[in-house]
Amino acid sequence: MAERSPLKTILLTSFPAVIDLSSQTVMFTIEAIFIGRIGFAALAGQGMAIQLVTAFLTVIITFILGSSLIITRHLGANDIEQANHVFGQALMIGIIMSLVFAVSWYFGAVHLFKLIKESADTAAQVAGVSYLKIIALFTPIIVTNFIAVGIIRGAGDTHLSMLVNVSINGLNAILAPLLIFGWFGFPRWEVEGAALALGISHSMGFMVTLYILRNRKSVLFLSFKELTRPNFRTFKKLIKTGVPTTVEQLVWAIGMLVASVYAARIGAYVLTAHVIFIRLQNILSMAYTGLGIAAMTLMGKNIGAANYKLAEKTARTFSWVGFVFSLSVTVIMISFAEPLMRVFTTDTHVTALGAKVMIIFALVQIPKAVDGVVIGNLRGAGDLKWIMWMTIIGVILFEFSLNWVVVFIFNLSLMGLWLVHLGDECIRLITNYWRFRGGRWKFIDL
Repeated sequence: MAERSPLKTILLTSFPAVIDLSSQTVMFTIEAIFIGRIGFAALAGQGMAIQLVTAFLTVIITFILGSSLIITRHLGANDIEQANHVFGQALMIGIIMSLVFAVSWYFGAVHLFKLIKESADTAAQVAGVSYLKIIALFTPIIVTNFIAVGIIRGAGDTHLSMLVNVSINGLNAILAPLLIFGWFGFPRWEVEGAALALGISHSMGFMVTLYILRNRKSVLFLSFKELTRPNFRTFKKLIKTGVPTTVEQLVWAIGMLVASVYAARIGAYVLTAHVIFIRLQNILSMAYTGLGIAAMTLMGKNIGAANYKLAEKTARTFSWVGFVFSLSVTVIMISFAEPLMRVFTTDTHVTALGAKVMIIFALVQIPKAVDGVVIGNLRGAGDLKWIMWMTIIGVILFEFSLNWVVVFIFNLSLMGLWLVHLGDECIRLITNYWRFRGGRWKFIDL
């Protein structure tokens, strides 16, 4: 690999990944805007359903991140056959897990949505249960495609993962208003229509992914032999590599869910404003994740090629890209706080509350973006246990404990939740950057 400025390589790898990952959260946001027109209770219920789905999906990060880390090392060493083997084995395990998820979501929906305070509005519970049950019917296809596209992305074919996800979400954007509002003679199914539109579009996307993988459009090839013949040695390696990342992501998702539960216990207006912030955060986080995945991919390939000098140079450039991007986002959000809230709801209580907290939410973006890049570099180098433990400690201290104190003892409500989150992100950035500067990642063997 040439010793040159890595900025062009970074942009070519990360820009499609940013579009790819952002497309789903943009679609969820569009969907939230549509559902917000039905009522704030429907928006709160559907928002909680999306968070529950996200929490479950973090479990399969084991097989996406674990296999991607191993695959990038093999690709860096030009061992394509072994890369395809790891891909097939990871997808096999993911298919089995998708069936478990489908059953859990369908039969457990009623119990999961008892988290929303009944006195707020039982309509939120009803909306959330209906949405999650319909999603459960499509879960095997959605989850299998999620894994396959994630590994394609992690292997560096970000232009292909972008193609699949933009197609899925473009179709979803067409179907959602038709089925939510009953336009052009379609039935008006409201929240259920949104779930059905999502399931149909992801089913079509699965067919596109299968075509790409079977017709050698990607650097990876899906071998049905590898998909149907388990190799327990590979399973063990995948689990060893991926479990720390899964624990990290699952703990983080649970931490965010607990914060939402705290908001729900305060009341429906606070929960709705919090859900809007989560929607905005999800869009921005996907951009940061796109940068992080690109950083992970290039770090893995550089280490596979034993080019540590270029690995460090690329990592520094990624950090500056993340900082400049997040600073621009922060300025825009502070400048247009109230109009951003009005995009989602016309309820004056919710918009006033959200506009008040927006400055704190905007400031969160700077440490969150830069830390996402630093984590991507550490992950690409295989320093997974460090990231896992830092996340566990942060969630316990901040999201579980300090959030409870500021909300229920000091009565700081939504402002308190996001002030705690700002402190959490700043400390995580400082500790992770210190770890990377220490250089221990150069000596980690997967």
